[in-house]
Amino acid sequence: MEPTPHKRHLVERAVEKLIFGSRWVLAPFYLGLSASLVLLLMKFAQTFWNFSRQILHSDSHEVILNILGLLDLTLLGNLILLVIFAGYENFVSIIEIAQTDIDRPVWMGNVDFSGLKLKLIGSLVAISVIELLKDFMNAATVVGPGLKWRIAIHITFIISGVLFAAMDYISEVAHAYGSKKK
Repeated sequence: MEPTPHKRHLVERAVEKLIFGSRWVLAPFYLGLSASLVLLLMKFAQTFWNFSRQILHSDSHEVILNILGLLDLTLLGNLILLVIFAGYENFVSIIEIAQTDIDRPVWMGNVDFSGLKLKLIGSLVAISVIELLKDFMNAATVVGPGLKWRIAIHITFIISGVLFAAMDYISEVAHAYGSKKK
């Protein structure tokens, strides 16, 4: 005996409600990333403290490397915050408390999944550049295989970023073209 349309509708609504509610499973991930910012801050403070204690006995090469290390940690923190805000708002819920806050970042709420991908790959390229710069500053006259791999990975990040941007552009053009035909 086949279920009545009313029963089928109730089952369908229950399944949809469960699926829609499952987005909250991601909330602990974003809370974990928020906690990782505290851990990153601790590492930043430790690095800064060690750097500041040795500054008077460091040459300019060491100073630059230490500053690059601090910049690397800062970019990673920015990346984590971007993923938390954009990911939570795109996949879980709007952060209502931030709607009227004067300190609300301008981009918050405006980064869709496509924009998030591009910002992520851009951040990875920036972090990769800093790591490469540190490697080049530490490299002797010979370029080792580890450095070659980092260069290859960096180039892969760049190519991936360009391909992501091209795919998004093609998708936008196709969507705009499809909208005009209707």
